[in-house]
Amino acid sequence: MLGLRALLRGARGAWAWACPQVHASLATGPRQNDGTFYEIRTYDVKPSKMKEFVEMFNKHIHLRAAHSEMVGLWTAEFGGMNKAIHIWKFDNFAHRAEVRKAVANDKEWQEKFISPVLPFLNKQNNEIAYLVPWCELGKPAKEGGVYEMVTFQMKPGGPALWGQSFRAAISAHLNTGYTKLIGVFHTEYGLLNRVHVLWWNENPDSRAAGRHYAHEDARVVAAVRESVRFLESQQNMLLIPMPCSPLK
Repeated sequence: MLGLRALLRGARGAWAWACPQVHASLATGPRQNDGTFYEIRTYDVKPSKMKEFVEMFNKHIHLRAAHSEMVGLWTAEFGGMNKAIHIWKFDNFAHRAEVRKAVANDKEWQEKFISPVLPFLNKQNNEIAYLVPWCELGKPAKEGGVYEMVTFQMKPGGPALWGQSFRAAISAHLNTGYTKLIGVFHTEYGLLNRVHVLWWNENPDSRAAGRHYAHEDARVVAAVRESVRFLESQQNMLLIPMPCSPLK
């Protein structure tokens, strides 16, 4: 028995020696202290039904918004076609469960929106995400303008691995002053090690001019060069807020 115990201790020691960074590399790192999270929903709509879908959303979304807070609702202009993206805020998972139950039992919402709209959809996707600890949900400088959602797929390891470099890259762009940061969301459910960064600009041309300026800024170039070491892929979508969106 003593020989077996010694063998097991030796095996555990060998594992710890071979994988000394396993806990650090798999940790997600810090996040907001409270339980507040955001559900990011993406709907792929049949092209022939997009106009009707948007009209239905604008007409009836108040029924759904009566149950919980909607952050924003957009359609994709560039980077993805016939897509609708909406973000909902929840206090915690118990709150979301209560809301989902209430929504399912809301006959007016189910009859006026859900039943008619479901045939319009090709696909639905949802993610649960937290704001990163160093970011608060922002608002645009004024109504109007466009939003850009930049989705970064980072290497496995979470913010414990790439968080500092990622924050530096975001801050470098923000410090140029050409754009307004709305939120930085790190996924908890869905594809992990994914970060959605939501920006606001007055219009697509001001965004393009600002990006051109930023790419000539040595501080931005240095920060991005460091951050991309941990990047696997990136997708940009230009979003247009719907009339019913709180962020517009």
